[in-house]
Amino acid sequence: MQHSHLPGDIAVEPLAWHPHAIEILRQWFEAQWPDYYGAGGRGSALQDLQACARLGSLPIGMVALQAGRVCGVAALKAQSIASHAHLCPWAAAGLVDPGMRGRGIGAALLRAVEEQARELGFERIHCATSTAHGLLRRQGWMPLEVVVHDGERVAVYVKAL
Repeated sequence: MQHSHLPGDIAVEPLAWHPHAIEILRQWFEAQWPDYYGAGGRGSALQDLQACARLGSLPIGMVALQAGRVCGVAALKAQSIASHAHLCPWAAAGLVDPGMRGRGIGAALLRAVEEQARELGFERIHCATSTAHGLLRRQGWMPLEVVVHDGERVAVYVKAL
């Protein structure tokens, strides 16, 4: 497994290697996606993150760190949106600390997730987003379609590996 190093000594490594990151990421997920992970939401950020702390099978979480400090996360998952359960795998749960955005961390996390998919033998990868269109297009992803998911318009992208 390669370490992905970025400017400012930022490394992207498997979440499985950094279980201490799960608690801060739980807080981030609950703040970022309160309707799903917050009080009364149907998701459990803790359970989802713990499930991603593995290697060799889906889901696989990747975490970006700078001098041991968590600055971003992304995951490779078997499913993302129910209407597209026939597609696998998915780049999902991408989140970079707002104070660290614009430094290439999101792109590095995306590349790390793509590499995980490639290592597992997948020929293509998918992503659903309402916000990361520029990032995905800059990284060579192609828009597939726009769908409504949980009342929000999201674009589904695909990338051949």
